[in-house]
Amino acid sequence: MSRLEAVRALVAQDPNNSRIRFMLCMEYLGASDWQQAVDELRDLLARDANYVAAYYQAGRASEELGQEDAARGFYRDGIEAARRTGDGHALSELQAALDILG
Repeated sequence: MSRLEAVRALVAQDPNNSRIRFMLCMEYLGASDWQQAVDELRDLLARDANYVAAYYQAGRASEELGQEDAARGFYRDGIEAARRTGDGHALSELQAALDILG
């Protein structure tokens, strides 16, 4: 069983576990499967809008797909989530990504 298959199995066992779902997203990112990563990250964020790290990764994957407007949306939503949760480090990373994208 591949690592991706193992993480998929974990998600199937506990689909509401944000950390495990994020692990799955990171597997897709590592495989450069940008669209699958974005789809999974959207699903994760629909379940857990305060999972701040997912916004950055969704923006990054969207950029890889050439979807700059979607990336900006993820970064902006992530900035709001970072403010909401008090995550100053993520806030600065998301703002920097948004500034670079323009």
